[in-house]
Amino acid sequence: MAEKKGEILVSDRQIKKVLEQAKTIAVVGLSPKPERDSHDVSRYMQQNGYVIIPVRPAQKEILGEKAYKTLDLVPGPVDIVNVFRKSEDVIHHVDEAIAVGCKVFWMQLGIENREAAERLTDHGIDVIMNRCIKVDHASYFKKNILI
Repeated sequence: MAEKKGEILVSDRQIKKVLEQAKTIAVVGLSPKPERDSHDVSRYMQQNGYVIIPVRPAQKEILGEKAYKTLDLVPGPVDIVNVFRKSEDVIHHVDEAIAVGCKVFWMQLGIENREAAERLTDHGIDVIMNRCIKVDHASYFKKNILI
């Protein structure tokens, strides 16, 4: 039997289901600086019950969690890889995401890379592009947030 091909997820129903089923989020590009979007978004997700795994070279710990230099060093399982990198840099994390066995590869608001998405879906990984995980979570689960 052929391996299931991943999809590019765009519907609210699909994305809400991802957030309901996920427990662990590896965050590529998570900044240790509280004023950065990656830090704020990750802190919000952590406060809402998700395990956050920081992926940031030169950091030992962020948000009280052990940080990893690269995504492929993260011990699995990882449900979502959430990426805060420039669109052109996303491609460098595709093989690492495949290696870590994530279910969903999420590119934050303003980040899209079709080549990366195609490679990921070919490996059975669903992809979300150009959406903020914090905004989506808050809208689906009626949380009050400051954006």
